[in-house]
Amino acid sequence: MDIMKNILIVCTGNICRSPMAEGLLRHAFEKYPEYATKVRSAGTDALIGHPADDCALSLMSNRHIDISDHRGEQLDSNLVRWANLILVMEPHHKRVIEARYPSARGKVFRLGEWDNTDIPDPYRHGIEAFRHALEIIEKGISSWLAKLVVI
Repeated sequence: MDIMKNILIVCTGNICRSPMAEGLLRHAFEKYPEYATKVRSAGTDALIGHPADDCALSLMSNRHIDISDHRGEQLDSNLVRWANLILVMEPHHKRVIEARYPSARGKVFRLGEWDNTDIPDPYRHGIEAFRHALEIIEKGISSWLAKLVVI
């Protein structure tokens, strides 16, 4: 698979799962500067302007990844056009994106595509739910990296 220069990660509110995945994927691509990949995130029903959830901030900080500048952003047609690859958390996100933006068809996949795994929304479910979601996100990132870069 050719490298994707612009990767968009999408969840619902863009304050929990997608900011964590964005931070992890950006961090991972730092090891592969030759790919010059840009990573962004958005939400299908974003909490626009809101920072990442405190649980997400804490877990990412424990991994030495700073997502404190993150602010929720609504998915729109400009982001869909910008992205070469759109990674979502669950099938519902894919259906919503493809219904709103038919041009996205063929470039929307689940983050857990290769393991046939969905990432449950930890919003308002406490730190353990965030840890569980982050574990699945990390597996998904690892699987996608194996497809996207020559390791």
